[in-house]
Amino acid sequence: MEIRKRKGKQVGRLTVTEQIDQKHQEDLQRLRGFRLLDDDFLTKCFEGDTASIELVLQIVLEKPDLKVLDVRTQVFVENLLNRSVRLDILATDSTGAKLNVEVQRSDKGAGRKRARYNSSMMDANLLKKGEDFDRLPETWVIFITENDVMGKGLPLYPIERCFLGTGERFEDGSHILYVNGAYRGDTPIGKLMHDFSCTDAADMYYGTLADRVRFFKESKEGIEIMCRAMEDMRNQTLKEGAINSAKRMLADGILTLEKIAEYAGLPLDEVKKLKAERTA
Repeated sequence: MEIRKRKGKQVGRLTVTEQIDQKHQEDLQRLRGFRLLDDDFLTKCFEGDTASIELVLQIVLEKPDLKVLDVRTQVFVENLLNRSVRLDILATDSTGAKLNVEVQRSDKGAGRKRARYNSSMMDANLLKKGEDFDRLPETWVIFITENDVMGKGLPLYPIERCFLGTGERFEDGSHILYVNGAYRGDTPIGKLMHDFSCTDAADMYYGTLADRVRFFKESKEGIEIMCRAMEDMRNQTLKEGAINSAKRMLADGILTLEKIAEYAGLPLDEVKKLKAERTA
């Protein structure tokens, strides 16, 4: 590749300026291919947008009167002793019900025990100390999957606890729902799953979703937001890699904390914290 003469520090065969330009073009190309079935794009589109998640929930739960009061994305639910979880979307409706929506392209990521764990982690954080268990709100864990993970050809797979002897529902207020993203048909859910698979807002049925996708893909402001988000994701991936490297070096027990910090590219205080967590 011929090196053009441009201002900026040269790194290898490209200057820093050229590298930034190249990454920006790559981000724009990725952005054009994003769909609502891509969780990073979905959470950005639905961030603070009650109208979009309200539409989705009305359709998948078949509750046209459902009203969403609050929506948050990338919600970290901490477990101090064991595995924590990060929820793609957590919404609250007008009845106080809590609704977790997860988008999964990988069948493995939509495992049944993951749905169970998400449900349990939501419950564990919904009561204050001393509150009566009857105050637990209704909860929904909803997985929208790219493929028909249940393999029955149905658009929706609702899962409820029940009395095995009679088939009656247990009615504990806990619900799990799988939505078949591969389903198509001239129905609200079929059109919704079509929209979740679209890369172009012009091809979408639902104007609420199309407007949101169009903003992030076609407007200057929306594109800038998405490009910053992709840069943040890259930085987070690099940091996670550095942390994993530091953990492996700590496990070896050969290098000093100072050397581990130097080789991993992490602050010394962070390495000390990783050591303390490992010891605990």
